[in-house]
Amino acid sequence: MRFRRKSSAEDAPAEAEGTPAEPTEGPYDADAVPDDGLERVDLGSLLIAPAEGRELRMQVDEASGAVQAVILAGAEGAIELRAFAAPRNGDLWSEVRPKIAADMSQRGGTASEREGRFGTELQCQIQVRRPEGNGVQVSRIVGINGPRWLLRATFLGRPAIELDTDDTRQWEHLLTTVAVQRGTGPMMVGEPLPLVLPESARRVGPADQNRPAGA
Repeated sequence: MRFRRKSSAEDAPAEAEGTPAEPTEGPYDADAVPDDGLERVDLGSLLIAPAEGRELRMQVDEASGAVQAVILAGAEGAIELRAFAAPRNGDLWSEVRPKIAADMSQRGGTASEREGRFGTELQCQIQVRRPEGNGVQVSRIVGINGPRWLLRATFLGRPAIELDTDDTRQWEHLLTTVAVQRGTGPMMVGEPLPLVLPESARRVGPADQNRPAGA
């Protein structure tokens, strides 16, 4: 497994006059990660800081073997993370939200906008089939625009249902430690940024997507 940690401030090159200040809270661009003492697992386009009580999983397409998403899962919930190429300027999240809501509606679910810690997010509900019986899956979808990337985070379980609680804020804090590694190559807007699979990550397939965390 590969780890990435930003070098200390004294080893970093001096910033040019007029350079924009680094964000005080993540998610971060990989080139602007603060020296916060966290070791992050390098998963290609995403750098993830492991957290106690949270299992790192990778959602893998069974047909192609390609990694589609990173999941941090605990007994009470999970966060699914995906990163996409975005234009240098613009608000890709505002363009994507209506498409997600329309897709949710076509699948028989609902999606409504609300203001949260990271800006406008979607609160979604959809019927799902599980071995123990049908039920309603609630999720919160958050989008963060970065420099030429969009990070989409989907909260499942308690972090999607019990808002403004200490537990939910802890889940949201995990999102603030994530860094996105865009790369320099040309990509189509909306194209998923590539992920790589570390040996220690648990693989999950389509059958696991609607399963409660910890099941």
